[in-house]
Amino acid sequence: MTESDIWFQDPYAAFAKERRSAGPAFVPALGAWVVARHDDVLDVLRRADEFSSANTLPRDEMLPDVVRAELADSIGGRPVVVNSDGAAHRRYRAPLLAGLTPARVERVVPFVQERAAALVDGFAGDGRVEFVGGYTSILASETIGRLIGLAPDEVAQAVYGTSQALVMYFFPVGDEHKAAAARTFGEMRAMIDEHVRARRAEPREDLCSALIAALAPDGGELTLDQRHEVASNVLNLFIAGFITATPLLGTMVLNLLRHREQWELLCAKPELIPAAVEEAMRYDTSMQSVRRITTAPATLAGVEIPAGSTLLVALASANRDPGVHDRADTFDITRPAGAGAAAGHLSFGHGPHACVGAQLFREEARATLRVLTERLPNLRLAPQEEGTMGRSAVPRDGSLQELNLVW
Repeated sequence: MTESDIWFQDPYAAFAKERRSAGPAFVPALGAWVVARHDDVLDVLRRADEFSSANTLPRDEMLPDVVRAELADSIGGRPVVVNSDGAAHRRYRAPLLAGLTPARVERVVPFVQERAAALVDGFAGDGRVEFVGGYTSILASETIGRLIGLAPDEVAQAVYGTSQALVMYFFPVGDEHKAAAARTFGEMRAMIDEHVRARRAEPREDLCSALIAALAPDGGELTLDQRHEVASNVLNLFIAGFITATPLLGTMVLNLLRHREQWELLCAKPELIPAAVEEAMRYDTSMQSVRRITTAPATLAGVEIPAGSTLLVALASANRDPGVHDRADTFDITRPAGAGAAAGHLSFGHGPHACVGAQLFREEARATLRVLTERLPNLRLAPQEEGTMGRSAVPRDGSLQELNLVW
């Protein structure tokens, strides 16, 4: 097994090794300085001016020429909330914070609960389901789609377009395959642009309308630059809500069923559901790492890091740091809740770039566990099932692709 394979196939062992270092260490296989210890991760997330988010997402210009050609005339590809800093970041983040207040999230909870119940009730009668395709991806996409204001056919197109964006940016396939994926992703961009222009003409109570009002407050028909900016941020909102919640829900159920005594305890004591959600996120976080780039020479834990260096900030490693979490590698839904950022998990990040959708994801997870423990207490992993994880530019990325369950 090569060093690169270790990071993809057994990331927690690699994280544990890096935590034993005196500070961040450069890992050639990843082309990045790995930040693995909890306090160092927290430090980076707080020092946004020194550790920029500009490289958090891949850019179109990083793609091969034949792939870029497929996207050349599409609307989008501009900076968004997750890969911007300073005033631009605050400008993109403000309407999201306003649109995802606890009160607004609470209003979507009945929809989440209804869809969770309907999906589980609709499982095939033969006592088995592929949970990612049959539940998590549907609930995650429909929930974020509803908040944005997308119609069901638009949600379906956005899901497929997102899958092709991942192929285009991350998967080790040939240029021809990536170019085909880019064509599909370009069609998704066009759909989002059309949706944005329709919302400009007829605003509604949704996040798309809120983003338009915030980013193009002058009224009138959107300029080409405004279309690029708004569509980019609407598209990013959908993709983030979809690809983060989908594996969060899947790995949560996977780990509960792997630890059978924990699942049975949860079925017997449903009041533990909120704690189970937090422990699932701590134990195997959805987005295992985020990238940052140094804006100038920086010192972290006594280590000098040159300007322009890529950092891999390992949220998942911070969540398993034994200096912060007792029995860090043990999955325990009765674990006492942490007090503040120093003791809590970092699955949703921290600081200026902390995830704005954290409460929404929690509601999706809680609804999922309520309906599964009530309706399918005998749920278990299919024989030999381990959960199929994907590969990406960020180690494992929590990308659970398939999970077969039986009852």
